[in-house]
Amino acid sequence: MNNLTKGFFKENPVLVLLLGMCPSLATTTSVTNAIGMGLSATAVLICSNVVISLLRKLIPSKVRIAAYIVIIATFVTIVEMLLKAFLPDLAESLGVFIPLIVVNCIILARAEAFASKNNVFQSFLDGAGMGLGFTIALCIIATFREVLGAGTWMGFQVMPASYEPALLFILPAGGFLSLGIILGVINLIKGGRKNG
Repeated sequence: MNNLTKGFFKENPVLVLLLGMCPSLATTTSVTNAIGMGLSATAVLICSNVVISLLRKLIPSKVRIAAYIVIIATFVTIVEMLLKAFLPDLAESLGVFIPLIVVNCIILARAEAFASKNNVFQSFLDGAGMGLGFTIALCIIATFREVLGAGTWMGFQVMPASYEPALLFILPAGGFLSLGIILGVINLIKGGRKNG
C-alpha cells in the first residue's frame, strides 16, 4: 500500500520532487484543466508501468529508454484520441500538453526507477499513486490560481460580486508565483513539524 500512497505526499511528483513543471504550470489555469491533465497522465502512468513491468525482462538494456518511449507514446495516443472523441473541449483546452505526456519526466522516471525493477501489481500501485499525487498537486495549484485569478472554482462563482480578480494568477507568471507560494507554505508546515 506504501507504493500507492507515497505519491500523494511523501514523494509527490510536483510538490516534493519538482518534476513535470511544464504541464503543472501551463495547465493549471482552471481546476477542470488540472483534473483533465492529471487523470490523463495517471492513465498513461498506470498503463505504461504495467506494460513495462510485464516486459522488463524481455527489453534489452541498450534500447530500454527507446522502448519505454514507444510504450508510453502508444498510451498517450490512445488517451489523446479518447479525449478528442469524448471531451473535445477539454482536449482543445489542454492542446499540446497531452502529446507532451510522452516526454514527461514523471512518467519516464517511474518507468526507469520503478516499473523496470518491480512486479506488475506493485508497478500498478506506483503508477496510480504517482498519477493521483500529480493530479492532487495540479488541483491545489489550479484552485489557488482560478479562485484568485477569476473568482471561480470549476467555473462556478465562489468569490463575492465585489471581488476584483487578480488576473496575474491566470497568466503564465501567476503559475510560477502560485507554485512558489504553495511550496513556501509546505516548507513552513514541514519546518513547524520538525521543530514541534
